[in-house]
Amino acid sequence: MTKESALKLFEQKQVRSVWNDDEEQWYFSIVDVIAILSNQIDHQGARNYWKVLKSRLLKEGNETVTNCNRLKLVAEDGKMRLTDVADTEQLFRLIQSVPSPNAEPFKLWLAKVGSERLDEIADPEKGIDRLMETYLKKGYSKEWVNQRLKSIEVRKDLTDEWEIRGVKKGQEYAILTDEITKAWSGLSVKEYKNLKDLKKENLRDNMSNLELVLNMLAEATTTEISKEKKPKTFQQNKTIAKQGGTIAGNTRKEIEEKTGKKIVSSISAKKLLE
Repeated sequence: MTKESALKLFEQKQVRSVWNDDEEQWYFSIVDVIAILSNQIDHQGARNYWKVLKSRLLKEGNETVTNCNRLKLVAEDGKMRLTDVADTEQLFRLIQSVPSPNAEPFKLWLAKVGSERLDEIADPEKGIDRLMETYLKKGYSKEWVNQRLKSIEVRKDLTDEWEIRGVKKGQEYAILTDEITKAWSGLSVKEYKNLKDLKKENLRDNMSNLELVLNMLAEATTTEISKEKKPKTFQQNKTIAKQGGTIAGNTRKEIEEKTGKKIVSSISAKKLLE
């Protein structure tokens, strides 16, 4: 059972969802999901089911319910009303709490993912093999996959270097990545994803070979400069990120000048795989 086939259960009925552009996160109506999983014939039944389940989970101290968001979604009467919503991770946790045959495919998939993750921790090579298999099944060429796997190695070297220099994971990693991307491509990560019409999808998974190569050059160069300069502050790391990206950016401009073609494009994986 794959994540994709498990998620097809939601196609039976409409699940209201909303995309948060700032967080780059999908939020789903919990009541709509509960209606599918518990086979409720109407929204009132689903709301009652969720009310009871929510009360039980709150008593158990379930963090997913405690951190549950409320957003305005279109209700049955056509009006925008506050509705309990969950992101993907929260949704999967809630699914595990629903005693329903419809929830079993999700639970089996989650158990499989958990088991595979433990195998990968014990033997990282299994993770690489599984990743290659996944990309090939999606239709990517072997040449592209090899390039993509190399880009993961280059990215890991960079984040290891950032960790040594005291850069904090999360927001600071994102800021530095944005600096590198802007310097080599001329676009921020968000602008780049918008160009390719992406939401939650991974930007690198939607790059051409040449885009990947230039992104790798930018990150590898940033790593090497950082190792030599040994920055002590976040601002110094930011300056180095821009320097590394600029070197790759100059290379991009030279290639474009010689070929007369733009390298950064709106082509996403969907078109790459056609």
